[in-house]
Amino acid sequence: MKKIGIVLSGGGIRGIAHLGVLKALTNAGITFSHISGTSAGAIVGSFFAAGIDPEYALDIFMKTKLLRFVRPSLGALGLVSIEHTAQLLQEFFPDNKIENLKIPLTITATNFSEGRLVYFTEGPLIRAVQASSCIPGIFKPIMIDGQMYVDGGILNNFPVEPLLNNCDFIIGSSCNHLKPVDSITHITTLMARAGLMSVNKDMEQKSAFCNLLIEPKGMGEISTFDMKKAETIYWLAYEETLKTIQHSDVFKELLKDLKS
Repeated sequence: MKKIGIVLSGGGIRGIAHLGVLKALTNAGITFSHISGTSAGAIVGSFFAAGIDPEYALDIFMKTKLLRFVRPSLGALGLVSIEHTAQLLQEFFPDNKIENLKIPLTITATNFSEGRLVYFTEGPLIRAVQASSCIPGIFKPIMIDGQMYVDGGILNNFPVEPLLNNCDFIIGSSCNHLKPVDSITHITTLMARAGLMSVNKDMEQKSAFCNLLIEPKGMGEISTFDMKKAETIYWLAYEETLKTIQHSDVFKELLKDLKS
């Protein structure tokens, strides 16, 4: 049996796209042996690895305060704490151990104290998810064993590396595609686009390790914190996944192998 892995990029609210991707792939008959994710990808990966259906997970995100992970209250002075999300997450992850999830999961975070990348594959799940999603400059760093941790996307927004020696077939899900533009009118737009260009450059190099890449077009144009677009993002990604797998000879071969 082929071992199939999926890497889920970071991307704020755009990470909802991963739910659409996972739903379409699951409907196509794909079973995953490993998941690797950063930030929003780590959040989505945790829900899926726990056995929660992607469409139900979307409903959870839209009806609870969990979207504060990707849409912080910017009105407060100074950094915002996301410690309170632990109580919300406990409802969905009562066991709170990465190693006990139904699908092996790797969560990427940045050890801000030492300036290095960290992969969590065991230990407290909720703490690792909080660390991976802790956007620096907005959220207060998460403390683990006396050291500060922040968003994994700083050092690795597309963590394909943990899958390389564990999987026979790797699927990449990226939610930061940028369309060409003729002009930029706002400094915030300019800075956001520049940041995504840097992230995408790294992703383009790493996508060579993926047998299949799913990247909904123009997703990067959606603001990191535009919570109103959550459902739209989900269905755009779902439809893009269907188109991608329908036109992919590599994916068709995979399905044949799985059925044989």
